[in-house]
Formats: sequence, structure tokens, C-alpha cells
Amino acid sequence: MTASRTAFAIRFLHWTMGLVVLLESCRTFYAAHFGLHGSGHASILNSVRLFLSGAEIIAALLFLVPLTTFVGGYVLLAIFGLAIVIHGLHGEFGRPEIMVLYGVAMWVSLAVRKDAEITIHGQLPTSKKL
Repeated sequence: MTASRTAFAIRFLHWTMGLVVLLESCRTFYAAHFGLHGSGHASILNSVRLFLSGAEIIAALLFLVPLTTFVGGYVLLAIFGLAIVIHGLHGEFGRPEIMVLYGVAMWVSLAVRKDAEITIHGQLPTSKKL
């Protein structure tokens, strides 16, 4: 791929991930708020579902805003890891590969954006000019 197609593909991945996670977390929040039982979440307490889906909504919105992409992305990675653990503790091993796939796509998006930031500035963000 050329550099412009790669940049477009990564930007597309970034926005797709952010919007899909935002949509799914809004669905989970809505279902938990109104006491509905979504697939795969029937055994988790509604208060936990509300908290986690609310945190996921905030993190997804932060991930979509350019200035807060890294904060939102790393919070989403932590939430995905926590979701895998919670589902594992409840014996729900049916679809953990989806959360792993979300996590890997999020990590790729963050890594490429961080590399682009370093390349644009020509230095590490923490180093200072003398």
C-alpha cells in the first residue's frame, strides 16, 4: 500500500472502531438502564453493566476526539481487558475473540497514530529542545 492509502486505512479503522464501540456500549447502557437482558450479559448485575458501559461510552467519545485519542484508547483497552476477565469469571467463553479483535484493532490504531506523531515532530514527545 502507498503511504496515503495506509493513512486512510488507519484513519478508517480508527473511526470504525470508535463508532462501533460507541454504538455497542450505548446499546448495553440502554438495556441495563431499562432492565432488559442483552445477549451474553444476563448474569451481570445491572449496576455493573451501567458503570462499565457508561465508562465505555465516555472512553469511546474521548477516542474519537483527536486531542484525547490516546487517553480514550488506553481506557478502552483496559475496559476490553476487564470485560474479558468478567466474562471469563462468569463462564461465558462463547465469543472472547471479538473483544480480543477489538483490543488488537485499538492497539494498532494507537500505535500508528503515535508513530505518526513522533515522525511529524521529528523527536519523541517527551524530549525537549535545547
